[in-house]
Amino acid sequence: MEYLTQTPVASIIFLFTIVTSIYAFNDHGLFGKFMLHPYSVSRKHKLYTLITSGLIHADWMHLIFNMMTFYFFAFRLEAMIGSWQFGLLYVLALVLSDIPSVIKHKDDMWYNSLGASGAISAVLFSFILFDPMSKMIIFPLPIPIWAWLFGLLYLAYCWQMAKRAQDNINHDAHFFGALTGLIFTVIFVPGIIPHFISRLIG
Repeated sequence: MEYLTQTPVASIIFLFTIVTSIYAFNDHGLFGKFMLHPYSVSRKHKLYTLITSGLIHADWMHLIFNMMTFYFFAFRLEAMIGSWQFGLLYVLALVLSDIPSVIKHKDDMWYNSLGASGAISAVLFSFILFDPMSKMIIFPLPIPIWAWLFGLLYLAYCWQMAKRAQDNINHDAHFFGALTGLIFTVIFVPGIIPHFISRLIG
């Protein structure tokens, strides 16, 4: 109950995403309906999938990894920036992180994408602006590193992997979701850049 009263938006998103994803595991009709299909979206069909694709996941590992990241950072972020700001950040990141994929794959009829990774990247990078000296771990390395360094390595990795496109992971969504989180926080949180700098040098 404490989470629902103090961070209601993150709590609802967390629970709804888990329930919807598990339900979609057993309902292929819903799974197909909710997936992002850039070919259709670019032709102004199934525009709603820019949001619904973030409510389903490919498998249990995909869901668990995303929800663990959400759990560690989303509730803390909502408490820092406010509920409506957090909700707006999350929805914007869902949409904006998918737009590059829609443009890139608009003529690829067989390409689909799903998962909340773009929005969760936005949450993570917004949090980094608040606490750049916190420690994070890059799997599989068991060595914690500063959040600001994690952010730089993460962006570089996503950029390179997106150019190669050799796996089935939507690295474009990760990269542009992270940028959305940074830009949103700079716009909606006055003084965040001086705060970020002071934490770095302090």
